[in-house]
Parts: sequence; C-alpha cells; structure tokens
Amino acid sequence: MNWNKLENLTQLDEIIKESQDRPVMIFKHSTSCSISSMALNRLSRNWKTEDSEKVTPYYLDLISFREISNKIADQFGVYHQSPQVILIKEGKATYENSHMGINYQEIMDQAT
Repeated sequence: MNWNKLENLTQLDEIIKESQDRPVMIFKHSTSCSISSMALNRLSRNWKTEDSEKVTPYYLDLISFREISNKIADQFGVYHQSPQVILIKEGKATYENSHMGINYQEIMDQAT
C-alpha cells in the first residue's frame, strides 16, 4: 500500500480539491498505540493495488503532526479520535470510524 504522507497543513486544501474527483481516505495513526498499529496493519494487508484507483489514501502521524490532526477535526467537523479513518468526498467528511470499528470493506463500500 502506497500511503501519501500528510505532513503539512496546506495539504488539506489539496485533499479537498482532490476529493472532488475521487474520495480521499485519511488514516490518523498514533505511533504509540497498539490498537492504532493493529488497525493500520489490517488496512494495509487488505488493500489491493486497484483500490488506489478508487480512493487516495493519506497517512497522518498524529503525534508528530498534532496541529494537522486538530485542523482536520475542525475543518471536516469530526471528533478527534485515534486511530481514525475519515473519508472525504467532494470536500466533505462523508464517513468516519475509529479503533476496532475501522473496517477495510466498509471503507471501500462507502468510497463507491
């Protein structure tokens, strides 16, 4: 799985623009949390190469980039959680889930 790293606030504008054509998935990962590592592993194991044609995946290390995580919560109107998946379509958060609720198939179903 080829994650796009989310490391700059200006990327949020790019994500909004990108989501007009194809859904964008943001995975907020806490590098110090075992549940977050497990959710990341499950997503990565299930991801198929062709999924990148349906959804553009972004990875946020929220410990290193907490300011971006806070901006995501404000900009998209979602409550901050970790780990968390947020699906952006046409500039809006259309789906979010966290912890053990992060489910590859559910994400892909919501993306189409």
